[in-house]
Amino acid sequence: MNQQAQVEEFQFQAEMSQLLHLITHSLYSHREIFLRELISNASDALSKLHFASLTQSDLLKDEGDLQITITLDEEKKTLTIADNGVGMTKEELIANLGTIANSGTANFAKNLTGDKTKDIELIGRFGVGFYAVFMVAEEVSVETKSCQGGTAHRWVSKGTGKYSIEETESQQRGTSITFTLKEDAEEFAKKWKVEETIKRYSDFVSFPIELNGEKINQSSALWSKNKNEISEEQYKEFYQYISHRYDDPMHRLHLAAEAPVQFKALLYIPSEADRNLFTTELETSLRLYVKKVFIQSDCKDLLPQWLRFVNGVVDSEDLPLNISREVTQHSAMMHKIQKYLVKKLLGDFAAWAESDKEKYTAFWRAFGNFIKEGLHTDYANKDKLIELYRAASSKEPQGLVSLSEYLERMPENQKEIYFVYGKTQEAIEANPNLEYFKRNELEVLYLYDEVDHFIMPGLGPYKEKQLVAIDKAEVDLSKEEEQKKRDLSEEKKKSILEKFKKVLGERVADVIESKRLVDNPCTLVAGQGGMDAQMERMMKMMDPNFAGGKKILEINTRSPLIKSLAKIHERKPKDKTIKEVILELFEGASLLEGSLEDPSSLVTRQQRLLAQLAELYAKSLAN
Repeated sequence: MNQQAQVEEFQFQAEMSQLLHLITHSLYSHREIFLRELISNASDALSKLHFASLTQSDLLKDEGDLQITITLDEEKKTLTIADNGVGMTKEELIANLGTIANSGTANFAKNLTGDKTKDIELIGRFGVGFYAVFMVAEEVSVETKSCQGGTAHRWVSKGTGKYSIEETESQQRGTSITFTLKEDAEEFAKKWKVEETIKRYSDFVSFPIELNGEKINQSSALWSKNKNEISEEQYKEFYQYISHRYDDPMHRLHLAAEAPVQFKALLYIPSEADRNLFTTELETSLRLYVKKVFIQSDCKDLLPQWLRFVNGVVDSEDLPLNISREVTQHSAMMHKIQKYLVKKLLGDFAAWAESDKEKYTAFWRAFGNFIKEGLHTDYANKDKLIELYRAASSKEPQGLVSLSEYLERMPENQKEIYFVYGKTQEAIEANPNLEYFKRNELEVLYLYDEVDHFIMPGLGPYKEKQLVAIDKAEVDLSKEEEQKKRDLSEEKKKSILEKFKKVLGERVADVIESKRLVDNPCTLVAGQGGMDAQMERMMKMMDPNFAGGKKILEINTRSPLIKSLAKIHERKPKDKTIKEVILELFEGASLLEGSLEDPSSLVTRQQRLLAQLAELYAKSLAN
């Protein structure tokens, strides 16, 4: 080593220190994943060099075949994982091993679930796999030299608050990671344990992995084999390798297409969705290969974004080896591959929906929101996606109903498909707007997810039946028998409605007689073309200055409370209690729909009215 080389000390970024503490002190189950992650990183370094060498052949030089070399000293309990890949410069060392990566590592802690098996999976998916080594090592040394030349450097850290970097005289291109195992991790000093771990997690790495001079892995492309040559265990192990998961996949799709583009693919659908998948910026989890040469780890052009929950690989024989991220976006062949994959996946989903209800229910519970996203963004497949849509309903509040099933049991004279939003079944069934529909056995779809607010306005008619929210003011639900029940005279109805308008003033768009309420005295509804309460809440979350529109207050003139209020108004039109009750009804309706921002006046008024009521009751008891 150069005796003149200086050792520079650096502090980890604050978030990185927190991350290291979490990994080393909390996520200690399944510690063997440290080896999986180091091998995965080495494989990526080799793939990058292989890809770069297609246009810069001098990068490979004469440094042997691309491979991963693991050296184990059982007596000294040391491990070295080395690759002859792209290597790193000093700046890349600092960027990659000292700061939060751009891939989303900053959100790592936010996504922890408390389930250690699930949390350990996040290490690989958030791109922080290298730091898993500190679960088994007290101190880690990384020696690396970039394939572009320049000086080699050594990075050293104990995984606490700092790390050091110094120059070395190494002439070998690539990266070598060396460490001594902690006492409680000495099981990994056994050759059989290391070999077993490699076979379990890294058997399908595309480059040879040598352990003390002996090749360990298959280093073969599983997707290129015939289905009858692959065992269920191999399929499962490959899924766990590419997805960084421990569960079994819900489904796999192994394809070999000849036309219109020649390619092979092995796709997996996980058993459940990750929370971070709902981040729309997240790219797909598909790896692109060309003639078994790794090209891209997150090729977002292979599938539309709404299918980003699918893991797997696609290997094309027709794409050029020098294809770049920019070229894939405009490649006609890539478009054909995507169209083929989407068609196959949608075909499988439709088959489950038709003949395997249990599997489709599990799929919908896990990935239904992605189907909804597709309805909003994938116009080309909208007709197929709408048939996959499911929702609970007033007839099946705990089940799943398709729009086709809804139509089959609709009364002949029903012109529209009705739906209602709510966070829970209890909240929906407490909605006064639902009363008429339940009384008349009209099925209503129950929508619980926020994404429903975005997709419903754009769905359009389904088989000539428009989808309509039950709180739209212009929905005409009147019946002759209902008209007969209204025993308030037209004059009294007009008078009490005018009183409501006068008291509420600019707080409402209008006050009208309700044709939908059965028992409740009033409800707030959106005007035709207006936003419902849930959509307005979401808009306010995105923009605190969003004011929203005024609602229409519908009054149930058959309600005993409204009849009594009309009677009081007729005899004592200036009675202050009328105003108090009107304000209470309005703010109560606002609270129920979620638009009342400050309930203090509601509570104060409520207490005042209750005091009056209690006083009157006490007097009646005395008499």
